[in-house]
Amino acid sequence: MSTATEPFLKLAAIDIGSNAVRCQISNVFRYEDHTLFKRVEYIRYPMRLGEDVFASGVISRPKADKFIKLLHGLYLIMQVHEVHDFMICATSAMRSATNAPELIEEIQDKLGLTIQVIDGTTEADLINLVIRQQLDNQNYLHIDVGGGSTEFNIYVNRMKVASQSFEQGSIRHMQGEESMEIWQYMKEWVTEKARMHHVSHAIGTGGNINKIYEMAGKLSGKPIFRDQIEEIVQQISSYSMEERVKVLLLNADRADVIVPAAEIYLSAMNWAKIDNMLVPQIGLKDGILQSLYERHLGATQHHFKLDF
Repeated sequence: MSTATEPFLKLAAIDIGSNAVRCQISNVFRYEDHTLFKRVEYIRYPMRLGEDVFASGVISRPKADKFIKLLHGLYLIMQVHEVHDFMICATSAMRSATNAPELIEEIQDKLGLTIQVIDGTTEADLINLVIRQQLDNQNYLHIDVGGGSTEFNIYVNRMKVASQSFEQGSIRHMQGEESMEIWQYMKEWVTEKARMHHVSHAIGTGGNINKIYEMAGKLSGKPIFRDQIEEIVQQISSYSMEERVKVLLLNADRADVIVPAAEIYLSAMNWAKIDNMLVPQIGLKDGILQSLYERHLGATQHHFKLDF
């Protein structure tokens, strides 16, 4: 029987979100007819790029300087781990920042790092690479809420049949940076597509729903129900920001956005008339890793297993 004691690849993904920057480094093993991704390093830093961008339209110089230092540190960590390949993707905040091109060029010149600013469709497609492995043959509404955008996808028999990205996320919602037109369009899209495709289940991704799932004490693979999410949100809402950090032990950058994010998840579930949600605790970084793997090996025919 074959064994897998040494990785044949070490890959890294950096996800530059509106709320946080995440870096994951994973060893990739082959074992029989499976490929296993084993996480060896995970770093999350609350960069909060969206705070600047959604308020002023630009990334401030102090935040840009800190951002460059963070990326330099992550690059050194990747060098220490001797990764074979990596990819850096940026989402809503960098899409919206008018000075993003200049900052990206500065990072390229100073650090030699290339940042890919991806649109909502590409973001959803990358997440799709790992989400589809979590599904059975039932019909699902996938809800991915970030700091600056929300992606909706409809899956039928594990195939994505509809997708839409909205520039509306937890930070924008918290800051009131939204329009009634966008919210109404979200409602109409979810309502129509869920009815058309007879959707009966939801699947949620994003740091905030992961935290709610954890707070509910759910076992991995078990669904969380809408009334359980509402109960957790009601509990969080009853605490002040200080209490959320010191009593509930939420990170400071999670404490203020978790309720606005939950409102988006719950609204989508209500619009779709869905009362249960799977929370596989995967996201863009995992899609980036699998994209890198498939790029290296053309390995779409393999069976994958992700270990988080």
